[in-house]
Amino acid sequence: MLEPASALQLVLSGDPGLFAIVRLSLLVSLSAVLCAALIGVPAGAALALTRFPGRDAVVVILNAMMGLPPVVVGLAIYLLLSRSGPLGSFGLLFTPQAMIIAQTLLVAPIIAALARQTIEDLSAEYRDELTAMDVGPFAKVATLIWDGRFSLITALLAGFGRAAAEVGAVIIVGGNIEGFTRTMTTAIALETSKGDLPMAIGLGVILMGIVILVNALAWATRRTGERYGAA
Repeated sequence: MLEPASALQLVLSGDPGLFAIVRLSLLVSLSAVLCAALIGVPAGAALALTRFPGRDAVVVILNAMMGLPPVVVGLAIYLLLSRSGPLGSFGLLFTPQAMIIAQTLLVAPIIAALARQTIEDLSAEYRDELTAMDVGPFAKVATLIWDGRFSLITALLAGFGRAAAEVGAVIIVGGNIEGFTRTMTTAIALETSKGDLPMAIGLGVILMGIVILVNALAWATRRTGERYGAA
C-alpha cells in the first residue's frame, strides 16, 4: 500500500536517477521521430504523387510495416551492429545511437504511410487548381506538405507515441545499461522484476503523463486543422 505514496514522493522530489532515465528516453524518442520524419515525409510524398508498376504492392507493404514487431526490428539491428555484423566496426551496439536507429525504423513507416495518405488526398482535392497554375513537381510537394501540415504534425505525434512506449527493440540493441541506455520502458520492466515498485510506478506515471500529453496535442492539432480548413 505504500508503493504509490513512495512513487509520488520520487516524482515530486525530482529523484536524479528517475529523471535521468526520463531525459534519455525523451532524447532517444525525439531524435528517432526527427530522423523518421526526414525519411518518412519525403518518401510518403513521393509515393503519393508518382505512379509506377507495382505501386499498389508498395503501398500495401508500407501499411503492413506500420505494425512491425519491435523485437524483430531489434534483432535485425542487433545483427547489423554486432561485432560480426556489417556495421560492427562502428561500435554502435548498446549505445543510445543504436536505440535511435531501432526506433527510427519502427516510426518511419508510420509517418510515411500517414503522410502518403494525407498528401494523396490533398493532391486529388487540388489537382485542377495545381494543374491550372502549372505548378512544378517540387513546388507541388511543398504546397501539399504545407497545406497538410496539421495532419502531418499529428502523424509525427503518433510516431512519438509509438517510440516513447517501445521496449522490445531498445532493450535488445541498448542493453538497458544503467546511466547510459536505460529508458522509461526498459526501466519499468527491470524495476518491476526486481520488486522496486515505487521506481516502476513513478516511471509509469510519467510515461502515462507523456502519452496523455501527446494525445492531447494530437487532438488539438486536428481541431486546429479542421478550423483552419473551414475558415
